[in-house]
Formats: sequence, C-alpha cells, structure tokens
Amino acid sequence: MYMKQFFLFLLFSVCLVKVGFAQKTDPDKKADPDSTGVVSSALLPTVAPLLLFDESKEKEEKKEKKKKARKNIWFGVKTMKGYTRRTLRGQEYLEFFNYTDAGRNPNPYIRDVYWFDPKERAIRTEGFTQGVGYLLHGPYERLVNETVVESGMFYYGMKHKTWMVFDDQNVLQDKAHFSEGWAKESRISYYEENSKSIEKITPVQYGLEEGNFFHFYPNQQIAVTGEYKFGEKVGVWTEYWDTKNTKAIRKREIQYQEEPYTKNFRPYIRAEWDQDGNLVYRKN
Repeated sequence: MYMKQFFLFLLFSVCLVKVGFAQKTDPDKKADPDSTGVVSSALLPTVAPLLLFDESKEKEEKKEKKKKARKNIWFGVKTMKGYTRRTLRGQEYLEFFNYTDAGRNPNPYIRDVYWFDPKERAIRTEGFTQGVGYLLHGPYERLVNETVVESGMFYYGMKHKTWMVFDDQNVLQDKAHFSEGWAKESRISYYEENSKSIEKITPVQYGLEEGNFFHFYPNQQIAVTGEYKFGEKVGVWTEYWDTKNTKAIRKREIQYQEEPYTKNFRPYIRAEWDQDGNLVYRKN
C-alpha cells in the first residue's frame, strides 16, 4: 500500500515538472511579436534629426573635392574602391563605387541604405551588419555595355548630392538631389516656425511620397512611423505612447496594403497596447 502511494506521488510530481517545463519553453509565446508593446529602442531613432540640407557644408566640401579625390578621401573619410560585374541576356552590367570600413551604423531614418556585400560581390539596401559588409561612401557609377546609365555620390550608404540617370545613348533622362539620404523635395514641418523642434518628416521624391515617414511628439520622441511607396501607405504603421523618452511602447499598429495600388484592400487595426505595454487587442 505504501509503495503504491509513493509511486502515484512520484508519477504526479513528474507530470507537474513536465507541465511546468512545457510552459517555460512554449515556442509560440516566445515568438509572439505582440506579447508586449515595449520595443527595443535600438530599432528606433532616439531623437529627431536637428538639421537637414546643410548648404554651407556642401560649399565647403566642393573646395576640397578635387584635392582629396586622388587619395580616395571623401567627406573626410579614407575609402577603398570596389566594383561588381555581371552579364544578363547578353548585356554586361558594371558598378564602380567607393566604400568605407568605418564603424558607423546606418541612419535609422533612411529606408534605403546601400552597402557592399564582399562575399556575394553585390550591392544591397537591406540587412547591413558591421563586420559583414561595408557602407558605400563616395562616387558611384553604373554602366551597361560600357555606357554610364547612372551616377551619383554616397554618404555612409545614403544617396547624397546630385544623382543623374542616362539612357543607353548617354543622354540625360533624370536628375535628383539628395542630402544624406533625404530627397530635397521632402517636406519637413516644425512645431514653431523658428524652432528646430520637428513635427513631421514626409519623404518625397518625384512629387510622390517615397520612403520612411516620421511624426514626433514636441519632446522629439517618436510618435508615428510608417512607409510610403509611390505615394501610398504600405506595410504596418505604428503609433507610440508618449513616455517622455523613457522607453518606446507601441500604442497601435495599423496594417496597410503590402504593395501600392492593391485593389479592394481596407486598412485595419492589427493590434493595440496600453501604456504599460500590455496587449489589449489583436485582430485574429
């Protein structure tokens, strides 16, 4: 009788341990992106940019351009030259560029940050990691069958200054101006006319919204982030609680179409959190 009771107690204890272990290692709970509204601040800009389109700095750079180009020094940074080559449907595609190994993280405001992947010998715009790739920095040219079809300048992976596009006869087709990743058509609004306290940054290129959108609280904490493509909101747009810059807590996520001009798509609230980051609503 005693042995039977002991065996039942032992079996019950083992079951409890298994249940507890299963709860702690539940992969679904760990992978749930909505389990908390608190997000890593490393994924967001910490403060609004103070100054965009610095014309005075551009004038100074022009004076030093000819002097330093021979030494591969661009914007005060020593760079290395690189190239990529590929053949597709009988045409040869070449890219000539400069890049830097300076330990600098990409600007979190800019969507398209260009970097050189030496392993695959390719230029990419997503997934940059220090130690794996190198940010493009300095002049860039793209050629098709030895004819230049695009040229411009990079600044730590971001398009900078004047960019030009040509046809296969080397006739200019388009010209665009950038300042450290921002197209100069971009719209910037401030809380006060003479203040540097930014309210909204709306990226604009060729007359259409294109890139990452930011809305800030008066204390310059992020309030809303989202993305535009061809003038349309796409992907998930996120609103954040005003925590006085103590931490980033999601307030609401709205799901828009994944690609622009998607027919019959209606945006919807994907999830909501309270001010402590607790999930209060999620659309199934």
